[in-house]
Amino acid sequence: MSRELSAAKAEAFDDDVLHEYQGMGGVSQTATRRENVKANPYHFRNMGKGLAQRRGASQSDITAMDISHTKVPCTLEDWVAPEYTDLFDDAQINIDEQRELAGVIAGGLGRRDDQLVIDAFDASASYAGTVTTAVGGAGTNLNAAKLRRASRYLNDKGVPGAGRHILISALNLEGMLGETEVTSSDFNTIKTLVNGEINSFVGFQFHVVEDRSAFEGGLTVAANVRDGFAYHQSAIGYCNALRRTEVNYIPTKTSWLANGLLKAGSVVRNANGVVKVQMDES
Repeated sequence: MSRELSAAKAEAFDDDVLHEYQGMGGVSQTATRRENVKANPYHFRNMGKGLAQRRGASQSDITAMDISHTKVPCTLEDWVAPEYTDLFDDAQINIDEQRELAGVIAGGLGRRDDQLVIDAFDASASYAGTVTTAVGGAGTNLNAAKLRRASRYLNDKGVPGAGRHILISALNLEGMLGETEVTSSDFNTIKTLVNGEINSFVGFQFHVVEDRSAFEGGLTVAANVRDGFAYHQSAIGYCNALRRTEVNYIPTKTSWLANGLLKAGSVVRNANGVVKVQMDES
């Protein structure tokens, strides 16, 4: 990069990162999202249920349902994804480092967004239910019986059928693909053996979270038991107050510093819309 990096080039770098970042949207895209919020914590607002009443005599007074309104606080955290480009090193490489850095920074921001949602699920004090490894057999991986149980827990809470998702690992997906009930056309119309993947089953859209570094986290696993989550999109909230990139020349390092900045948070808005699914990966 030239020391005289133009404003247009810096803006192009920002566009590259945002293009990659938005395209990489995964888990956080399945949440109720609020962009550019102005408060920390930000409060998601929940509305309670209404109960229809039998009408009394003609012209009698009616009683309001007195629907409850609650606020769920979501604390925003500060994150950065910086990297230097040395002027002397840059002269020796034959790649478009601007484009490469855009992809790396976008990936870091995207995974952090997703991890905020996963951490919110882990931190929830309660769930609509917990599907243990004993469902569908003793010490089992993900199977159709677990999905049916998770669906039943959500159905019992009156959770809408549309907008349901499930977070699993690659090993859990492998376990599902070994189930005849999932892959056979006698049971469903999804051609999983042809595509090598499961898009949806029992009303859930599948999202595979890859193994991640200890710093990033990923889905929690302890003693070979992985915690996945089946949920409705309205049950989890995500918000951000800042999401941008900047490129600055640092004279003392004779380098450009490209940085991605993120201020965001996530919280479970309604535990009745979340089911913990435990899967044995041993």
